[in-house]
Amino acid sequence: MKVFKFGGASVKDATAVKNVAAILDHYKKEQLVVVVSAMGKTTNALEKIVTAFIQKQDHLGELIDEVRQFHQSIIDELGFPANHPINDKISNCFVEIEWNTEGESDKGYNFVYDQIVSMGELLATHIVSDYLSLYGRPNSWLDVRDVLITDNNYREGIVDWNITGQLIPKKVTSLLASSPLIITQGFIGATTENFTTTLGREGSDYTAAIFSFCLQASEMVVWKDVPGVLSADPKYYDDAVKLEQISYRDAIELTYYGATVIHPKTIKPLENRQIPLRVASFLAPGDKGTLIGDFPTTKPLVPCFIFKPNQILFSIAAKDFSFIAEDSLSTIFGLFVKHHVKVNLMQNSAISFSVCMDNDPLKIPELSKELSEYYTVRYNENLRLITIRHYFPSTVEQLTKGKVILLEQRSRQTAQLVIRED
Repeated sequence: MKVFKFGGASVKDATAVKNVAAILDHYKKEQLVVVVSAMGKTTNALEKIVTAFIQKQDHLGELIDEVRQFHQSIIDELGFPANHPINDKISNCFVEIEWNTEGESDKGYNFVYDQIVSMGELLATHIVSDYLSLYGRPNSWLDVRDVLITDNNYREGIVDWNITGQLIPKKVTSLLASSPLIITQGFIGATTENFTTTLGREGSDYTAAIFSFCLQASEMVVWKDVPGVLSADPKYYDDAVKLEQISYRDAIELTYYGATVIHPKTIKPLENRQIPLRVASFLAPGDKGTLIGDFPTTKPLVPCFIFKPNQILFSIAAKDFSFIAEDSLSTIFGLFVKHHVKVNLMQNSAISFSVCMDNDPLKIPELSKELSEYYTVRYNENLRLITIRHYFPSTVEQLTKGKVILLEQRSRQTAQLVIRED
């Protein structure tokens, strides 16, 4: 049993869907669970629909029609007959989107987000599954919400491993009796009350890891538009090289600090079951890619760079003459938890606490407002956080030459720097 994950770029259009089918043709003798993301930039488009609904924008209908037409064009290009059931399946998805954007919602942005944005994965898997069947590759379509159960923390659902761990093997075993190929959705789950949840942006990798863990898969493969895991994003660093193998520990560290090639929560379930993860290219499926597993070291052991733009740096100080001590930190972290803000870097001194985080316009203003009730809050925007794993002093000097460094931390393996954007 293997678990594959295909992201949005791998199913961005009809040609890409055909390529997925060609890749799967090489694994006809394997039992496969294939996790599929929303097509192309569909998630972004659905997020715009959510915003338009919440803000009562006039062009809501136009935004929905754009998403509908995008998927219809893929269906047409894939050659489905006019009377094929795929048309009713896609139509039903848009009926649900329209139903969720009628009237008023009293359940908050995060709830509405999950009910609407989750439709991207359902649309994609219906199209992929039906295309495979149309051209001679029988498969079973699985609604992941039937087996992946979370709490009601919308947009960041926490998996109920006990229930999920029972449902996935039972359902998958049943479906494999009729077909060795199962198509399901990434990124989404459901509460015990049957409301849809999502696992966090780019969470399809995590979904595949959950299936891999519950099924004790022999391997998980993430198919990307890159040759494997690179030592840096080529957009920011010209000398990036492909890593042939990565230890679980390094993979966890890299994803924690913001490497986007793999979702941060992906590695730990795989490590717990010693399941190898391969990051391979859907553009060159015959290549080996990068293997992540129980290795003593990463090879080649070169500096790995993670660049996070659009950062904001808070400096939090007491309004009186007191220090920022344990009681203050408890209050501060409580507010970060309340507003669902992740800390990317922090540093404490006697009179101030500095925190670097993503400058999320939906979260940061409210956090700042509430912090300001208790503390003096100053901030710098338009910053970049650079993390270097396995750094050399010379690499730090090279990256920061001529830059204004606002905050810096170094350990034996990792250096982090907050700098002003150019």
